[in-house]
Amino acid sequence: MTIKIRLLTSILTLALCLSLLSCSSISVFSPEAYKQAVDLKVESLELMVFATSSYAEYEEDVTYLKTELSKAYEFSLGRPNNELSAEQWEILLNEEGNLLGGFLKRWEEEDLLSEMFVTDTQKLVSDAFDTIIGLESGKIDSSILK
Repeated sequence: MTIKIRLLTSILTLALCLSLLSCSSISVFSPEAYKQAVDLKVESLELMVFATSSYAEYEEDVTYLKTELSKAYEFSLGRPNNELSAEQWEILLNEEGNLLGGFLKRWEEEDLLSEMFVTDTQKLVSDAFDTIIGLESGKIDSSILK
């Protein structure tokens, strides 16, 4: 019975080690991804201020922002071992969610939004961008590895 317990313990330890190794596989720091996230945070928060005005006045700006956000998401999605960051972009951009994607959809549907709603949502969107920015800045800089 002792041999079985030792064998089981060894198998579980090996499984845990393999699991930790696979989880630790994360992309390296990308200055471009970091800059995209910071720039898009600023642009998004600035545009959100205008949601107290008619959507039609800012439709071109929203379309442009959505295009830039899509580019950042696709860039994130295309990087190896970058699933966590890509998932954060998906959450931020989800039109059925309560962050930027949902906000922009609601603005389009309702034409204008209350100042209080805009301010409250800006805080959430800012935090979501900070999560993306923090994920990127926390990655190892590949130049250090050389």
